[in-house]
Amino acid sequence: MTHARPTDWNALALPALFDALARADAEDAVTRALAEDLREGGDVTSAASIPPSLRGSATVVSRAQGVIAGLPVAEIVARRAGLAIERHVDDGARIGPGTRIATIAGPFAALLAHERTILNFLTLLSGNATAAARFTALVEGTRAQVCDTRKTIPGLRTLQKYATRCGGASLHRIGLFDAVLLKDNHLGAFPAGTLAERVRAAAAHARARGPVAFVECEVDSLAQLDELLALAPDASGARVLDMILLDNMEPAMLAEAVRRRDARAAGVLLEASGGVRLETVRAIAESGVDRISVGAITHSAPAIDLGLDLEVEPGLDGGLDGGLDGGLGERLSEGRDAGRHAGRHADSEVARRPGHGA
Repeated sequence: MTHARPTDWNALALPALFDALARADAEDAVTRALAEDLREGGDVTSAASIPPSLRGSATVVSRAQGVIAGLPVAEIVARRAGLAIERHVDDGARIGPGTRIATIAGPFAALLAHERTILNFLTLLSGNATAAARFTALVEGTRAQVCDTRKTIPGLRTLQKYATRCGGASLHRIGLFDAVLLKDNHLGAFPAGTLAERVRAAAAHARARGPVAFVECEVDSLAQLDELLALAPDASGARVLDMILLDNMEPAMLAEAVRRRDARAAGVLLEASGGVRLETVRAIAESGVDRISVGAITHSAPAIDLGLDLEVEPGLDGGLDGGLDGGLGERLSEGRDAGRHAGRHADSEVARRPGHGA
């Protein structure tokens, strides 16, 4: 049986990465997001108040410093809604307050019905990208690569991992299917004194089933590390382990682990994990480890602050039943202008006035 080699996701440019890793999941995620918001009834508020002929545009604007991610997902939402979308930046771009991200145009009711879905994806994924960029910036000048984990929102993993790359971090395994990572719960099933033997057997079994991205084993002591570093190459001359995960070790112990690895098995990568925060990542990187996995990038990154500024096309005539009753288009335009002068923006909802709904 022929097995395809695992894809090196970290070698792909961002557009190719999205297409290969995340696009199918993004289509599914958009379907679910729109279904939970619109269901069979659609946007009943806009249907009751916005003339079908009314058209407009909305510009996504950043309110904070960060890194943008998720524009291909926004494009999927826009396409489903019959809206045109134009990017002003690309994913991975550094943004600040006032940066114009994209402009969306089309039927005004469609803009209102889909703006929250667009912003939900963009703010979440840009938050992940921004967190990845912050951690990555703190390890500059060291050998360490910041990596993500499987601690992701169910159903959105590949999107969040794509966002991680937008922020400059590297992807760890995608799931349980593409790499071997023997963790403490696996090791707890091994009889005492059999660690090296069981790891060798597990690695051989996994590789016999088909190519895997890597084989890695977790340790929480230097004694366990020594046992794994002593593993001789397999019958083909290849090393048994590609990586060893150093769990919850202080920087001094990490540095000692690096020293021992360099002396005995220089080709094996060392990954630090556990308790990694912005305040600690630099010291961990300076220990000399090769990789640092950070769950916070995807499980607790705050959403970035993005707003949506609306424009209504002027000069329209025709209301819900064919005529703009009382000059609805003009009132919307006036409200837009008044809101702009007051500093109003659709940070949480499009064209929301103070005190208006959720």
